[in-house]
Order: sequence, then structure tokens, then C-alpha cells
Amino acid sequence: MPSIHDFVTWEPLLRLLRAGNPETVAAPGRHVAGRIGHDGWSVPLPPRFPPPGRAMQVEDMQDEVDAVQRVQSALADVGLDRISYVAEMSSTGRTMLHLLTFGPAVEAGVGPYPGSLILVEGSVPEPWRRLPHPVPGAVQARSVDPALLERTLRERIPGATGATETEIAAAEARLGIALPDELNALYRVTRARWQDWRDDYAAAQCVSDAVGFELFPLDALYIADAPSRPCPWEFAATEAAVTPPDAAVQGLVGSPGWIAFGDNGGGDRIAVDLTPGPRGHVGQIIMLGHEQNIGADLLADSLTDLVVHRRRNRHSGHRGDQPPVVARVNIKSLTSVQAAADPGLEVLSIGVWDREPLSLAAVTGLPRLHTLTAYPRTLADPLEIAKLTGLEFLNLGPEEWRVLVDAGAVPRSLSAAAITVHGDRHPLPVVAIANELLALRKRPPILQTILEGHLTPGV
Repeated sequence: MPSIHDFVTWEPLLRLLRAGNPETVAAPGRHVAGRIGHDGWSVPLPPRFPPPGRAMQVEDMQDEVDAVQRVQSALADVGLDRISYVAEMSSTGRTMLHLLTFGPAVEAGVGPYPGSLILVEGSVPEPWRRLPHPVPGAVQARSVDPALLERTLRERIPGATGATETEIAAAEARLGIALPDELNALYRVTRARWQDWRDDYAAAQCVSDAVGFELFPLDALYIADAPSRPCPWEFAATEAAVTPPDAAVQGLVGSPGWIAFGDNGGGDRIAVDLTPGPRGHVGQIIMLGHEQNIGADLLADSLTDLVVHRRRNRHSGHRGDQPPVVARVNIKSLTSVQAAADPGLEVLSIGVWDREPLSLAAVTGLPRLHTLTAYPRTLADPLEIAKLTGLEFLNLGPEEWRVLVDAGAVPRSLSAAAITVHGDRHPLPVVAIANELLALRKRPPILQTILEGHLTPGV
């Protein structure tokens, strides 16, 4: 196979792009761009439709699939996960192809554009650094009864293979934490290993029915701490870790006291909580939603309540996306930056705006503000950002970034940054700004390789 940096590798895809975008090819200075990775691709081609009465099938777009797989194979040969491309094609067939390799300092973005730029190696957003607060006086719920739990489970799944004390001790050593008595009792009845069921789906279902959820095998237990819940900077930085005084569950990304031991069948993790909120119990059962980046819901006060008494009272436990901690200024929410200004403000997002550009003076000096995102052309003076000395994440349009870079006013406090692009903007100027930001922190740049070739018209 030709290499990823060989024009021949890209030629089938380029021919499809040329045929599918005739107006772009005919217009000087225009481009087509996209991204190809092992997990998917973006290729700007006209939509295709199956014959009436039939669903879309791979065969209906086989030429596109074949062309993309050719590039994917070349990516695999050099160990790359993804690559962006920008093609400039003339009506005569002359083609210039720009290949963009983002490297370790750039997260995946949308289409051909770079995602968040990691300006400080290994940095994570503020909510991902939060540890649980101690809750003096927190105790177990009265319903905790390991003996009843064990006895009930032995009745429901007679003959199950339980874990030995040695196996439980090994799990505790791996996790670095002792299993609470209820979880210990559960695994003494069944260690939930597929090998023990001898490929018998009915036996596996019997265990799930007995406990009320999909139980992880003992050797698959894990600590649901912050690193176990990864999230791109662009989204993670707009979250806030907040625990109200009446919360049963702390509003955290993760905790060293959350032991995940099951799943509800839909991707939501079930865990024992040993670091409860102000109104919670030690050993309560929580659920970490797969569509949430932060927080967890309370399922039951104890494993005994959940399994034996079938008490499942799901209470949402996270309210960290509300003012004053997180504020959104746009045509539908807050209508001024002044309305967002509060000593507790951590995240300020300025979105769609149809009035005069906004000043940031009202939020200058706020002690906890760590994230600012602003749609292009919503700020009256981008240089006001230099006065926000506590920012760790900043997301702006290309023009606003250009003002900051040219003035030498990019905040030194930033750990990560993002460039918001709307519409079909040429990716190369955006990449140029991204590389200037990366160079300020001596981070690996986005690499660009230019290939030139000729696509014979009509062939």
C-alpha cells in the first residue's frame, strides 16, 4: 500500500470530492476539507439516498467506503489515529492536498479543525482535580444488613460460586481500598465470573435478576475516580463541581471512595459511595449516568435496600450547571455580563448574541472564574481578557485570538485553549493560530504536509 503521504493513497477520495463538489472546484480559492480516523470520517459529499422502500446500505456508498478505507489502512501503517485534509482543486485537475497531523498536544475536533490545545502537558480541567470533602459524622444507613443480604442472595441463586477470602483480599489490594461489608457479602455469594456459568446465559440472567442489575465480576471492580471519567477539555472546562448543603451525593467527577460494581444495562455505572454528601450515608448506592460528565444520582441508602427490599428511589444529585457558578449569556438566557457577575462564578459562556458586543469589565477580579467561552464577534474588546488572571481555559473565535496573540496578551494562566469556528472557514489560517498558541508554551505543533498531483478531468 502507498504511504499516508503519497498522493496515490488519496487519489480515489479526491476524485470523489472533485465529482461531488463541482462548484467548489470551479471557484478559485475554494477548498474541500474533512477528517479521517479509525473511528469515523467526515467527507463533504452530496447526500445519497437508497432506492424507495429500502434502507441505506454500505453498497450504496461503496466507492466512498473503499476510498476512506484506503486512507485508514495507510494511517494504521504509521500508527496514526486520525488525520485532517484540505484539498484545493482547480478546474484543470491540478490539486494541492494539505495533510494535518495534530499530535499529542491537540484533542480531536470537529471535521478538519483542531480541538482543544493542551498548553500544559498532563493538565486536566478544574472539576477533574476536585477531591471529596470530608463529611464529619457521616454514618451507614440503618438498613445496612450484610447477613440479611447474604442470606437472601443464597436463597435467590442457590449453588452460585462465591469468591474466596483470598480472592476478595486480592481485589482489595488491587483497588487499594477495603470492600464495605455489604459488597463483601455479595461477592461471597457470587463472584459473577462468566467461566463459572459455563456459557449459560440463563445462569448469568439469574444473577442479574437476583441483584437487580448487571453485576461486574470481582476482578472487574474499579474505582470510579475522576480519571475513569475522561472528557475533552472543551466540554469538561465548562462544568463545575458543586455540592449543595442538602446533597446526599457530592457533585464530583469521581471519587476515590466510589467503587463501581455494576451496570444498569444501559451504560450507567452502579457504585458504592464511601464519600457521601452532607445528607448522605456511608455505603449508599449511586448511579453514574453515561450521559453526564459530573455528579451521580442516589439509588438507595444501602445495598441491602437495593437488593433485598428492592427499594430504588433515584434522586438527581448534581446542580452544578446553574447560576451563579455557571452563567450563560445569550439571547435566551442572561442578557448581560453584569447579570452573570458573582463571587462564586466559575464558568462564563457567551453564546449567540444579536446586540452590541459585550464588555468583560464586570467579571474582572472574580476569584473563582476559570473558564471563558465566547462566540466570535461577541466581545467589545478582546484585550479585556488579559485582566482575567485566573483563567485556565479560553475558547474564542479566530479573530479574537488574533488580537490576543498580536498584542502578546494571551493569559499565562491558561492550561488549555480552543478556537471556535463557524461556517466553512478555511482550516489553514485556524491551524496557523493554533500553532502560534502552542509555540508560546513550547508544545508540539500541528504538522502540515503538502502533496501535489493532477486529477485528469472526466477520468
